[in-house]
Amino acid sequence: MGKITFLGAGSTVFAKNVLGDCMLTPSLQGFEFALYDIDLERLRDSENMLNNLKESTNSTVRVKAYTDRKEALRNAKYVINAIQVGGYNPCTITDFEIPKRYGLRQTIADTVGIGGIFRNLRTIPVMLDFARDMQEVCPDAWFLNYTNPMAALTGAMLRYGGVKTVGLCHSVQVCVPHLFQALSMPLDNVQWKIAGINHMAWLLEITRDGEDLYPEIKRRALEKQKTKHDDMVRFELMQRFGCYVTESSEHNAEYHPYFIKSNYPELIERFNIPLDEYPRRCVKQIEDWKTMREELVHNKNLTHTRTHEYASYILDAMETDVPFKIGGNVLNTGGLISNLPEKAVVEVPCLVDRSGITPTYVGELPEQLAALNRTNINTQLLTIEAAITGKKEHIYHAAMLDPHTAAELSMDDIVSLCDDLIEAHGDWLPAFK
Repeated sequence: MGKITFLGAGSTVFAKNVLGDCMLTPSLQGFEFALYDIDLERLRDSENMLNNLKESTNSTVRVKAYTDRKEALRNAKYVINAIQVGGYNPCTITDFEIPKRYGLRQTIADTVGIGGIFRNLRTIPVMLDFARDMQEVCPDAWFLNYTNPMAALTGAMLRYGGVKTVGLCHSVQVCVPHLFQALSMPLDNVQWKIAGINHMAWLLEITRDGEDLYPEIKRRALEKQKTKHDDMVRFELMQRFGCYVTESSEHNAEYHPYFIKSNYPELIERFNIPLDEYPRRCVKQIEDWKTMREELVHNKNLTHTRTHEYASYILDAMETDVPFKIGGNVLNTGGLISNLPEKAVVEVPCLVDRSGITPTYVGELPEQLAALNRTNINTQLLTIEAAITGKKEHIYHAAMLDPHTAAELSMDDIVSLCDDLIEAHGDWLPAFK
């Protein structure tokens, strides 16, 4: 019997999506689903929910919750990671409120930017602890990382964790369907190619029966920009730089130095940018859980439809040797994207089968797109350097190289802001106390 370990299993809705998908996968019947979380109440909630789902789907998997992480990992074949270190309160609040004192505003703060840097610094040591446990009790397991900040966390695992790792995000598979829905375009017989870095991968090619669809996409997008909608930042980037980007406008508003600017407050209204969006979502999720908990946790008739998340399809391809293509986050070893650094984690098409995950060669991105990627890669690589060396100056370097932070603050203020965040995070950042 195989074993799938889910770290952060208290993320009950996401556990339902990913492990519910696995329950509906024939090749994964008979597997043990090992659940682990430091929040014991949420862990039991997920265990109850998944056992109900097991019964309603007639799955033969075995669901078991663990309070000992190493035992949860022991002899695992696959490990799925969905943790959040520090949670909304206190750490997300800290990541937003202290930068506000310096006039630095954010939308999501979970990828790059000052919030992304500190989320990485909290999370990398925990994930490297996972890797040490895995080296001891399941050294051959695949580690499927769903936790943000995707690129830096996956990079730390691949370069320093010593376990087989791939980073997974659903922005690749939803990019084109959402774009076409927004532009009222039919999706039949459409082919596309996406590559770049996580949350900033580019729709490089899109065709129907050999016909380039970009001219029509851009025509409709330009027309749509005349009225307010929720994807104005991405449409502006496409107009200026030539390609559509995978992740949402609220994310991309803070990945670039062009949109959230204290000297140009009118841009917030013009591009419909939702400042402080992630804290609002967190509060809503906390409130919604109060009613959703009963519907999910104790519902004996709970059902599930397979989602677009990659995990079950990856595991199925590895178990059956029937190939499956994903957009995976992997090291740029050998220059998969030849005009990005080899130490960077890139998001490229990958083939999955019994031999594992094989990335495909992309070649050069259009130079302006690679340049935008490199601005975010700079911060990612310096953040990893800070986490691994424990040197505070690399936190400053990462922040000073972040496009949005550097566009808004002086070097002195950036250093001061980092110091304030280090102090406020306290025990969440033991290496920098």
